[in-house]
Amino acid sequence: MFYRATIYLVGMFINFFGVALLINATLGAGFWTSFFIGVSDHLGYTVGFWYGAFQLLIIFINAKLMNNLPEARAVIPVILESLILDFWLEIVFARVDLTTAPFFLQVTTLLAGVAFIGLGVAIYILPQFPRAPVDQLFLAVSARFKLSLQTGQTVVAVIMTSLALIIGGPVGLGTLAPMILLGPIIQLCYTRFYPLYYRLHPSGERAYQEAV
Repeated sequence: MFYRATIYLVGMFINFFGVALLINATLGAGFWTSFFIGVSDHLGYTVGFWYGAFQLLIIFINAKLMNNLPEARAVIPVILESLILDFWLEIVFARVDLTTAPFFLQVTTLLAGVAFIGLGVAIYILPQFPRAPVDQLFLAVSARFKLSLQTGQTVVAVIMTSLALIIGGPVGLGTLAPMILLGPIIQLCYTRFYPLYYRLHPSGERAYQEAV
């Protein structure tokens, strides 16, 4: 349990470190974050607050897609991820401003953010603990419509980018890059880390054999 919980939290922190990099690149936020920033600009409160509030609604959307009851346990990652997101944005990166930084540095920060997000999501879904509704959504879409993880993520990205654009969120290169690149990165990282996760599991090779 300790091993799984550690991997789960490490994945979350890596994911939202990437989100913070993406936002601070000032070239447009990721498709989810751009939407939440737009809502925050209109209605106030922090981005982390709206991240958590909207995920409660997505719990019911996921349940409908999977023909299941709403997953009450999904509230746990909603709370954790909202706090972690505000930790990176409001504390660690509070004084970071790349608005006037060279364009090359902004693009590098943006691409690093996308890479860390993809890596973080791929790691944190490995332990099969309750997933945040926004991450469960692309998995639910993939399962419901028999799509790959890459395609399911891309479908969700296109929809959320469109909504962010409608409400005036910071849509830009930082939104388009995750929309195009995040699906393949998650697919690649998940494929690579899946066997490694089980081989490093305390139960060793037996856990890996049971998983496959």
